[in-house]
Amino acid sequence: MATAEQGAEKGTDEAPGGLPERRGLLADASLSAVLAGLITVVVSCSGPLLVVLAAAAAGHLTDEQTASWVWAACVGSGVTCAVLSWWTRIPVITAFSTPGAAVLVGSLGDYSYPEAVGAFLVSGLLMALVGLTGVFGKAMRRVPPGIVAAMLAGVLFSFGVGLFSALDGAPVAVLVSLATYLGVKQRSPRYAVAWALLAAVLVTAVVPGIDASSVDIGLTLPVLTAPEFTGSALVGLAVPLAVVTMASQNAPGLAVLAACGYRPDDRLLITATGLASTALAPLGGHAVNLAAITAAISTGEEAHRDPRRRYVAGVACGVFYLLAGVCGAALVGLFTALPPELIALVAGVALLATFSTSLAQAVADEQGRDAAVVTFLTTASGVTLGGVGSACWGLVLGLVTHVALTARRRRGGRREQQKTA
Repeated sequence: MATAEQGAEKGTDEAPGGLPERRGLLADASLSAVLAGLITVVVSCSGPLLVVLAAAAAGHLTDEQTASWVWAACVGSGVTCAVLSWWTRIPVITAFSTPGAAVLVGSLGDYSYPEAVGAFLVSGLLMALVGLTGVFGKAMRRVPPGIVAAMLAGVLFSFGVGLFSALDGAPVAVLVSLATYLGVKQRSPRYAVAWALLAAVLVTAVVPGIDASSVDIGLTLPVLTAPEFTGSALVGLAVPLAVVTMASQNAPGLAVLAACGYRPDDRLLITATGLASTALAPLGGHAVNLAAITAAISTGEEAHRDPRRRYVAGVACGVFYLLAGVCGAALVGLFTALPPELIALVAGVALLATFSTSLAQAVADEQGRDAAVVTFLTTASGVTLGGVGSACWGLVLGLVTHVALTARRRRGGRREQQKTA
């Protein structure tokens, strides 16, 4: 039977029979959690959305097909966020695969759109099958906590730097937002990010102003495309898309949840997102996966002090994703109109607390500090090798360092025992 502490880590209370007690969503709801979900969607639909639009342009998609792609990406993320968060009672944040879209930017133009849709479908099935075996989750659970925390800190590093880099383009907004965050955090930490966001939006709206005249308000309708299956598309698109998504998104996504004290059911989460990717492929969705960077916004203390009530942020995130998908065309125009400094500012402020906590956890263990530093620096470098992002390579090199140093210490310990024997 699970202990009460384990129940808290999973985001559930334990009933007398050892079964999770289903808590009321409205009773657990809080303004801070809802705002965390909103900020998560704002950050997720800014930079990553531009990568999707670049991939659509590379594939010569029509405006209707591009809007359908955005619809599928947002609706898939929304449904999986809301349902999985409510079911598991942990803040499961999903998103459309940004590394996957980056791979498609360079290769989608070599195939017809129906061939790409067929590759998307097969890629989703591959990810679902990998998740169903449970092998991926078992491997992730063997990673030392310090390395996991260092990977998360490395992922968030660029966002922290981006906050202060925005001083060049919007110094007033950055300083006002940061001052608001620090001032409110002393009195009410839960609402510090919300007030900082409000301050940034108000200042940006006045100086220099946001031009939203080109935003097309209207509902987006998905476009169904029959898939075509060819060997070249399966090898050139499906396999790289599945590998990159699992390595660069699902692995860090599980690590973020673990770093925040949760014990996610990897089989359920990866299988569900893989099946969602498969179902949405004919509508243009390339991949739905566990989020890493944006997940940190909704899984930390900023969402709620009680880990058992942070799942509300995941449900709220899902609802906002659904709204974004229904208005996909308007969403494209809106995020094109927003100043990039505002997005960098919002993301940087929202992730400050999570970054500092992760960095402290990464260097807490003196024996594992070297491996954590290697993980952090590799991840923060942003290097991409073989289409696989820096988060995965950070984990790999950190583990190699950990194994090498651990083996050396073990050999030294055995020699000391032999001398004293």
